Amino acid sequence: MGLLDVLRRLRAGRPPGAIIVCPRCGSPRIRRLRGFYGWLLPATYACPDCGYKGPLVLELEKEEKGEGKEEG
Repeated sequence: MGLLDVLRRLRAGRPPGAIIVCPRCGSPRIRRLRGFYGWLLPATYACPDCGYKGPLVLELEKEEKGEGKEEG
């Protein structure tokens, strides 16, 4: 992992391959609102599927193939 990869990870605030989903309905279509959110105010997210609007989201890591499986 190079320096640029580390800096991108720090800036994104989540591991590579992680996805955020709506805490109410589980939709991956949740989006961060633009404006002063995240700079002056806490980041706020909105879900077009269920109408959720708030600062909390669920962060899921994608499982790699073969991870968690036992061969035998």
